[in-house]
Amino acid sequence: MSYGENRGAPADVAMMTTIYLDNNATTRIAPEVAEAMWPWLTEHYGNPSSLHRFGEDALEAVSRARASVARLLGARHASEIVFTAGGTESNHLALHQARGAAPERKRVITTAVEHPAVLEPSARLADSGFVVERARVEHDGSLALDAFLASLDTRCALVSVMWANNETGAIHDVAAIGRRCRELGILFHVDAVQAAGKLAFVLTDLAVDYVSVSAHKLHGPQGVGALWVRRGSPFDAWTRGGSQEADRRAGTENVAGIVGFGRAAELAREWLAGGGPERLAALRDELERRLRERIDGFEVAAAKIARTSGTSQFVFGDVSGEALVLALSDAGVCASSGSACSSGTQAPSHVLTAMGWDAAHASSSLRLSLSRFTTEDEVARATELVASAVRDLRSLLGSPRS
Repeated sequence: MSYGENRGAPADVAMMTTIYLDNNATTRIAPEVAEAMWPWLTEHYGNPSSLHRFGEDALEAVSRARASVARLLGARHASEIVFTAGGTESNHLALHQARGAAPERKRVITTAVEHPAVLEPSARLADSGFVVERARVEHDGSLALDAFLASLDTRCALVSVMWANNETGAIHDVAAIGRRCRELGILFHVDAVQAAGKLAFVLTDLAVDYVSVSAHKLHGPQGVGALWVRRGSPFDAWTRGGSQEADRRAGTENVAGIVGFGRAAELAREWLAGGGPERLAALRDELERRLRERIDGFEVAAAKIARTSGTSQFVFGDVSGEALVLALSDAGVCASSGSACSSGTQAPSHVLTAMGWDAAHASSSLRLSLSRFTTEDEVARATELVASAVRDLRSLLGSPRS
């Protein structure tokens, strides 16, 4: 990819090759995925609900993709996969299930570091009489698990916890939470948008009812996701109309997107089985090592606990995260100061704030997120550019740090 294709690019970077390190926001679509989707964007345009041959072909393609996504997640039944428009819709669907709980169950518990796609719809449940609670995390990014488990009781309708944090990469112990939820008859939802395709897991081994995933986080297309609904778990449809997705999500299926999701799931399984996470973690560690050699005065959030292999969130405290992201963009590095869904708010990271950082530090972070397409050369060049940008900003602010 070249900035030469961007007519709005500055002249001095017009021929610069972009280093893309914002993969927690979205990933590059894999060539194999684009190839798999193309026929369904051109000559195969049938509606899966139609009875003619074009419709039957589309229905079969959706069914194959459903099976592929189920295999990636370790689901026992492909029918447990409900295709959606993305992780946000999947989260909304899962949280909606709290409304069908027994009348005496009016507590909904999430964590303080959830993605806005969980925080916002869970907050709306309060308008329906639910008591919504957000559990705390430790300074290292880990969930205060003992306190969390002790807070659960038979008044809880639903618990929603992300598997891996989108900013820090911190991994939460959803297995332990699921066991306690199962004991108390609490519905348990896991936002696995940042975990699927990055962590190897088998959902049938876990006490979980609903799991949200999104194709564009694992080199699939944007605009398609899924909600895994364990067979036997209650489910009330959010949208109604046609009988698509076994009456669980009305509306004509996004066939091309679903096909792409299925192919991306297959590629992710191969990457996981071939030691991909270990290689990516080594590259991430190299990135952090190189940056420590070039500048000081920063910490890596959640560095002391289990993280997803491609995520590094640097906390500086003396430079604006937004200014740093813009400076890096001008230098040819795509990065983020936190969640892409929160960009432009100019508010401190709610994740870092929940971890105990003050507003200055929570507004002074840089997230670099890698993917299986990231190269050693890109990491080497990016660390030089990041270090240079930090030094320049510190110089402008008169910071004593190097």
